[in-house]
Amino acid sequence: MNRRTALLLLGSTALAACAPPPPALGPDGKPLPKIYRISGSEARRVPFRALDAVNALRQGAGAPPLSLDSKLSAAAATHSRDMSVQNRPWHFGSDGSSPIDRAQRVGFDGRLLGETISETYETELETVAAWLQEPGPRRVLLDPNGRRMGFAFYQESNGKIWYTLNVGT
Repeated sequence: MNRRTALLLLGSTALAACAPPPPALGPDGKPLPKIYRISGSEARRVPFRALDAVNALRQGAGAPPLSLDSKLSAAAATHSRDMSVQNRPWHFGSDGSSPIDRAQRVGFDGRLLGETISETYETELETVAAWLQEPGPRRVLLDPNGRRMGFAFYQESNGKIWYTLNVGT
């Protein structure tokens, strides 16, 4: 091997070492999700980012803005944790409760218009965007009768996040 070939080989090896590793692929051939870890200080901001995103969408649809409601958020927090315990995203609690039951239990005095849920590794903004693509969640997010929103999440140690968003009058 001559000197020029050796330098070329060494240089290409050095360049290859600088390239980022390819993403890990799942069995479906798609990149595995990157874990979105929500720190304690970040957790307080998450509901407000979700509210801002939903209100931007509502403004574009001509619907009035929502305000965060602590009671609807409490009902959402209970359900997010319960979905994790059940290990399935669905609207009924392990005790058989419905979204309306949970809103009533926390003393919500309005009418619950709907609930959206998610089991994901995505951010709250990616989750709101995904909800917008589905007819049922889209109706809940953009319901013109909505005035209040509850939002909560529960993150498991493996990074999976269970989101619940409630909209009420």
